[in-house]
Amino acid sequence: MGKPVRIDDALYDQARFQARAERRTIAGQIEFWALVGRTALDNPDLSVDFIRDLLIARAEGASLATPFVAEGQRVDE
Repeated sequence: MGKPVRIDDALYDQARFQARAERRTIAGQIEFWALVGRTALDNPDLSVDFIRDLLIARAEGASLATPFVAEGQRVDE
């Protein structure tokens, strides 16, 4: 269950704008930002862009993943 928190109006507006663009709720956008930030702090050797892309890929699940094919086994189409 969620807990209400107070945030700055400017941050809320930014989250609303970004949430629309990324098809998330405002709360979901702020949670995503928090997860990216926490992961970045835990992994200072990784770029924020890499962390963001990794979290998005993990959330998409295996059904949307591109299967790995070793270079020697590739078939040109």
